[in-house]
Amino acid sequence: MSRRAVFLDRDGTLNVEKEYLHRAEDWEWIPGAIEAIRLLNQAGFVVIVTTNQSGVARGFYSEQAVRELHASVDRWLAAEGAHVDGYYYCPHHPQYGSVRDCDCRKPAPGLLLAAAREHDIDLKNSYVVGDKASDVGAALAVGATPILVATGYGKAERAKVDAKVPFVADVLAAVQRIVAQCAP
Repeated sequence: MSRRAVFLDRDGTLNVEKEYLHRAEDWEWIPGAIEAIRLLNQAGFVVIVTTNQSGVARGFYSEQAVRELHASVDRWLAAEGAHVDGYYYCPHHPQYGSVRDCDCRKPAPGLLLAAAREHDIDLKNSYVVGDKASDVGAALAVGATPILVATGYGKAERAKVDAKVPFVADVLAAVQRIVAQCAP
């Protein structure tokens, strides 16, 4: 039986937007983000982080740096009684690097599809929370429910998405909405 998931964008949704963030010492949680992940864990959702990381294609940092940062995030979450079930990132950019056309750079659905296969996720009963129109686009491409947050680029991106897409203050507000909608 497939499981429900919440796909969380990383930069601007979980952590304060900082261009090309790749070092643990530069990470700054958005208030309520850890609590949001813990609430999803308690509600039985699979929690997946999906993130475009064009800094790899641009040569600013390596894929190893991305994995090390995610390992630090895991340690911080574990100390707070929360966890992420998987991290999926796109290291490509259409103007840089050797791969210029991929199926994993959001709004393409590749990251969500890979996670769905690996974690037995029912995409139609899942959610995508992010601060960009590309997050909304990825959600719609797989039939998941998008929620746009005002943090990060969210306020500026609001005009780029359908007015029917829920727009909330932050990831905690999005998760509270999701949990309330899915309560038995």
